[in-house]
Amino acid sequence: MARKDNTPRRLVVDGETFMWSLGHTHRALGNGRYEGCSETLDIRLFKARGRLRIVFRNGPNRLVPDGYMPSGAVGITDGAFLNLHEPGTVRAMLDEALSKGWQPDDPLTEEMDGWTFFDAVATRRGAVPGG
Repeated sequence: MARKDNTPRRLVVDGETFMWSLGHTHRALGNGRYEGCSETLDIRLFKARGRLRIVFRNGPNRLVPDGYMPSGAVGITDGAFLNLHEPGTVRAMLDEALSKGWQPDDPLTEEMDGWTFFDAVATRRGAVPGG
């Protein structure tokens, strides 16, 4: 179920507390039409200045909420979907980012393409069709 606000949530991993929130961006075209939708997962170490921004942009074979799909749902056209509101999915994204070299104590914001993590996280979360 989608949260009604963007209040950061806690995630404790190996004794470290992380804060995370989910957002959505798009460009308004007018008359209730939008383009360029993306879901953005922000993760940061508690009390740290820097953060990790994992972005899922729409594109060929890539599905993000666009008025038809629910908040937090990202997927590919073959049917694999992830729910970015689930703490287990956020934990899997964090683990993938850490394995790719993200440093939680870095004071800067680092942006990563969420689609580079999608297959590994979908497999880990059992979100792959037939998996």
